[in-house]
Amino acid sequence: MASISRLSNPNPTYSSTSFKPKSVQPKCLIDLNCKTAFDHRVSSSRLSISTKSASSFSLLVRCSQLDGNGSQIKKTVLHDLYEKEGQSPWYDNLCRPVTDLLPLIANGVRGVTSNPAIFQKAISTSNAYNEQFRELVQAGKDIESAYWELVVKDIQDACKLFEAIYDQTDGGDGYVSVEVSPRLADDTVGTVEAAKWLHKLVDRRNVYIKIPATAECIPSIKEVISCGISVNVTLIFSLARYEAVIDAYLDGLEASGLSDLSKVTSVASFFVSRVDTLVDKMLEKIGTPEALDLRGKAANAQAALAYQLYQKKFSGPRWEAFVKKGAKKQRLLWASTSVKNPAYSDTLYVAPLIGPDTVSTMPDQALQAFIDHGTVLRTIDSNVSESEGIYSALEKLGIDWGYVGSQLELEGVDSFKKSFDSLLDSLQEKANSLKLVSL
Repeated sequence: MASISRLSNPNPTYSSTSFKPKSVQPKCLIDLNCKTAFDHRVSSSRLSISTKSASSFSLLVRCSQLDGNGSQIKKTVLHDLYEKEGQSPWYDNLCRPVTDLLPLIANGVRGVTSNPAIFQKAISTSNAYNEQFRELVQAGKDIESAYWELVVKDIQDACKLFEAIYDQTDGGDGYVSVEVSPRLADDTVGTVEAAKWLHKLVDRRNVYIKIPATAECIPSIKEVISCGISVNVTLIFSLARYEAVIDAYLDGLEASGLSDLSKVTSVASFFVSRVDTLVDKMLEKIGTPEALDLRGKAANAQAALAYQLYQKKFSGPRWEAFVKKGAKKQRLLWASTSVKNPAYSDTLYVAPLIGPDTVSTMPDQALQAFIDHGTVLRTIDSNVSESEGIYSALEKLGIDWGYVGSQLELEGVDSFKKSFDSLLDSLQEKANSLKLVSL
């Protein structure tokens, strides 16, 4: 995840009020490499590793010596993102050892998101899960039950690392997200039961249960929120579906009957780069100069309009009544922020989407690019009229936003199902080999 080496004389710096580890941290230099996600491991005991292969691009983040109370830390652009513009940077990845997250937390990361594809990669490509998996198999656990125990341990351990941020922000930040089975994307009742079960199993204050924003799961979101369970609504690709997600959150708060709503929170994960991937293909088929000029602009234009919808829905008499009971806004979370087209800027889905009360969850590539050369500046609503113009121009060219949203939703659900099924298959193979060895 990161490689760390000693610095003799880091530059002097100023205090941070975000995350304050209790123990003394060494002076360090963090090198996040863009070619591989987890080829390089951080040793939790020595905080140093050797790099086996060179990377074409390294990101250097210097951090200063903390005092005994953890009162001073080198600020990075991630700290500025939160403290100056009110956007929370989260990390879109998780694997063992979760202590790999510590240097990222120290440098401004305030939460973690995961999904079936992330766990498929983590568990199938690492030996770190073997010991626990062997014990589960030998104890007679079936493959899917064993999978969830592996996942829940990672989520619980990560929640512990972010607990201080959760407490410091009174439940505003410091969350770790875990998704219900993607096989339930078209099962309203099954999703509700799975969310309740997973929430109880993880048993951490700062866990978000992820539920997809499929038509079938919109009622599930309302029901789960009404039970007092915090939710990360994922796979949102259109404005129409996003509005339905907001309404489900508000209806859930209303149906909860709680007099204190302060502990029930939510984020709405609005996907960006995948929108451009699909729309760009459609524009290339149209082929006119006007169409080609709009490539790479659809996702951020729609996101800017989503932010306008967010501001509208979380204001007015109805919302103010919730505020009096301690309710928190369902923040917009920008997801799918990695750049799929190498011709585009590597911060295309981060830098233009900065605004207060939002979250940007970034995988390694996007995270290191933004820390290295990102600019902290409120941009999400800096030119709303231009975003409206792009959105309308795309419609005039024949881009059906409803089709874009439904197609990407189908692809997203299908991708997560395939990752989930693939991982279960690989775990079954591993279980079979363990049984053979035991014989």
